[in-house]
Amino acid sequence: MQGIVKLDFDLLGRVLTVHHTLTSQEPIYEALDALKMGPSLLGGESAADSDVPVLSKKLKLLLALSGVTAVAAEVVAWLTGEDASGVVVLLALISIWSGGLPTLLKGWIAIKNLTLNIYFLMSIAILGAVLIGKWPEAAMVIFLFGLAEAIEALSLERARDAIRSLTTLVPDKAEINEQDTWVKLPIGQVPLGAKMRVKTGERVPLDAIVSSGTGSLDQAPITGESLPVDKHTGDALYAGSILTSGYVEAQVTSIASESTLARIARSIQEAQSSRAPTQRFVDQFARYYTPAVVVLACAVALLGPLLSGGSWSEWLYEALVMLVIACPCALVVSTPVTVVSGLAASAKLGILIKGGVFLETGRNLKVVALDKTGTLTKGELKLEVIEPLASISREKALHLAASLDDLSTHPIARALVATWKTQQPDSQVLAVSDFQSLEGMGVQGSIDGTPWFLGNTRLMERLAISSAPLETKIREYESAGMTVVIMARQGEATCIFCVADAVRPESNLAVEALGLMHIRTVMLTGDNEATAKTVARSVGIKDARGGLLPQDKLAAITELQRSHGLTGMVGDGINDAPALAKADIGFAMGAAGTATAIETADVAIMDDNPLKIVEFIKLSQRTASVLKQNIFIALALKVIFMLLALFGVATLWMAVFADMGGTLLVVLNGLRLLRVTKR
Repeated sequence: MQGIVKLDFDLLGRVLTVHHTLTSQEPIYEALDALKMGPSLLGGESAADSDVPVLSKKLKLLLALSGVTAVAAEVVAWLTGEDASGVVVLLALISIWSGGLPTLLKGWIAIKNLTLNIYFLMSIAILGAVLIGKWPEAAMVIFLFGLAEAIEALSLERARDAIRSLTTLVPDKAEINEQDTWVKLPIGQVPLGAKMRVKTGERVPLDAIVSSGTGSLDQAPITGESLPVDKHTGDALYAGSILTSGYVEAQVTSIASESTLARIARSIQEAQSSRAPTQRFVDQFARYYTPAVVVLACAVALLGPLLSGGSWSEWLYEALVMLVIACPCALVVSTPVTVVSGLAASAKLGILIKGGVFLETGRNLKVVALDKTGTLTKGELKLEVIEPLASISREKALHLAASLDDLSTHPIARALVATWKTQQPDSQVLAVSDFQSLEGMGVQGSIDGTPWFLGNTRLMERLAISSAPLETKIREYESAGMTVVIMARQGEATCIFCVADAVRPESNLAVEALGLMHIRTVMLTGDNEATAKTVARSVGIKDARGGLLPQDKLAAITELQRSHGLTGMVGDGINDAPALAKADIGFAMGAAGTATAIETADVAIMDDNPLKIVEFIKLSQRTASVLKQNIFIALALKVIFMLLALFGVATLWMAVFADMGGTLLVVLNGLRLLRVTKR
């Protein structure tokens, strides 16, 4: 059509997005109405919110009428021995009219455009059956095909509901404080920064930060965690989670359409439209397979009577049976329903996969590179050691260091400042001038005219600050798994600070499980080499690489891809951005509430559990297995019934029944992935 730029199809949500340059939308409605598509404008709704029934009551009644009259036509024809008597023709016409008009309309469009799709094949088969007087067959074919489409639509609706159920977890209204009065507002009307409250047993309506109160939260819909999580002032609340105990007041941090849960649902909707490798292969296969079978059917119809005898109508009937068998329904639907089920199942586990390509290729990973802080460790750094090296007290050293680090956002700096605030609650930070953040090394600044430096051993090397006692102490602390930070002035080290980060209890299990799957694990961290090796040893990783800047991690991923093959990178989605982008699959840990991670990572792990990497690979393996099963089922049925047709055993309605049965089998087999359980 003139003025139509492009069309985007969300098949799962049954939503068509039309990009156009028309001054009015009426021509679009008219074109869709002409196809009996019955368009309805969504307006501000999302695809997941649309509530158009898959099968209307009218369609169900018409399909039932078609079935009754088709069976009646078969019975009358069998009793009378005539396939084209007046009663049989009348019953068949009623069946075709009530159950086959949508199919025939689409078939006519396909014939006009010479498109060899399923409607083209079915329409030719029905028309051929009518021409040779097989009216009961034509009626039964049209009914069985309509029934197959209805069952397929209802089955696919199950996968759609699994994703749609995510958005229905959020209550319609939130209790908001307006002028010291609590009122209930629709969540779509709640502004950013509003104060809301949640009581025991209620679901959290919007993403928020706790401002007062405490409670225990079931976050399973977001993170897949099975146990409730305690929440205090400053902690994040996710829309859709349940307050199992306690009472909290919180400040809203995102509008309804941008909550973590809404972004998860939206990402899955978008992911299901990107084709997985198997789906691309199947579509390509069907493109050549269908025309090949059509040519074969034509050859049977034309050459059968000449080479083997028999009447033209008999051989034409066999050719029509072959045309129906050629319909690639089961084959084509086998991959998308399986992939969508896998995507929905992963969301239940708190794993957001950004497309079928990642779901399929995850099982082929050869190497998984993991960041240390926040991935293998808890990311909760604590200041463990303050050891002055010059004539300076511990209190003074901590005060100076906290003043320098107060302007830094690095986790080590935050840990140091937090300790100072706890130990010296009444003191204020000192004025720092000429402050500079030294990437990958530390910070520097002047206090009362004296230049101070605070950073790692790399910074000390740059400043040429070194001594045998200092080196000994550094090695001693690093071998204990601590990260060493040194404060210096005027060419001498004045104090050593050591921070430590506890290893996650799941990290050892995750590394062991990956090893059992013959996947190599590598640690890539910006922390020093000694600490990296100590932590790696504790979780069972043999290849630990420390002291890496972002560009070094990127180079390491490139080298692993070249030497081992498909490589995954696990990080926090921000500091490790270059490496995550370069990896074949980038995993963002702890992505709940992080818009950037959800929208840019290939796979977003909603909580901080490294075992979810194992879950993802296991799900990828199961998905690949189901895909292979479905393709085998679809092709095996085709081969069996093609042979039956060539030997004159198969009938038209048997061919449709086989196609319907095959389609139903692969759909139900694909939906098995929805029954996911944690391992």
